[in-house]
Amino acid sequence: MKAKITVNREKVQGEVSPLLFGHFMEHAFGNIYGGVYDPGHPLSDEDGFRTDVLELLKEVKVPILRYPGGNFVSNYHWEDGVGPKAERKRMVNTNWGGVVEDNSFGTHEFLELCAQLGCEPYINANVGSGTVREMAEWVEYLNSAGDSTVVQKRWRNGRKDPWGVKYWGVGNESWGCGGNMRPEYYADEFRRYQTYCRDYGDNKLFRIACGPSEDDYRWMEVLMERAGRFMDAITLHYYTVPGTWQHKG
Repeated sequence: MKAKITVNREKVQGEVSPLLFGHFMEHAFGNIYGGVYDPGHPLSDEDGFRTDVLELLKEVKVPILRYPGGNFVSNYHWEDGVGPKAERKRMVNTNWGGVVEDNSFGTHEFLELCAQLGCEPYINANVGSGTVREMAEWVEYLNSAGDSTVVQKRWRNGRKDPWGVKYWGVGNESWGCGGNMRPEYYADEFRRYQTYCRDYGDNKLFRIACGPSEDDYRWMEVLMERAGRFMDAITLHYYTVPGTWQHKG
């Protein structure tokens, strides 16, 4: 017996948010350096962005873009990626290939990319090796119009007005590469971190928690029970990998 599906185009059940079709970029596999950002390339603009890649991304109509990771974020400290590029801290990207990361692509570059693409920025913060203060000051750096030392740093780096970034992720894959945390511990950390991520002006933050690995129902149950009322969304992680994780170039 064959199944039959009937589609009623006149009956609308609800609206699907375009944000569900968002994208993600990480300092991995050349999707930033040598990808969207490649200073010195013949097709790059004065800011170092590949114009051919930007045109293709504009065709995709990216609704929201998540940065800087992924695995990379749990070793990432945002202050290393702001200020004069010659003075930015160099590090070894131990998550992806052991290549040297010179932090020439950082917060300002990411937000300029989002502006050119016309998409919402989604910042994912470091809970694995970072601190509450570090995340709180990143929120302040991007969103505050006040006259604080953190905001003055943004002014010196060439940006007077705040960006007003709304979407903030608190950690990534905290059950694994993001700290090997137990759900009880992560739930408490999420509650603590989100407390100090302030709303500035009319910009109300959308605080996003790290969801479980695939079918880890206990993680989800504990997180929702202990921290559900403090979050606006939760990320889900489910991988379908044909073959191996090895990068094919």
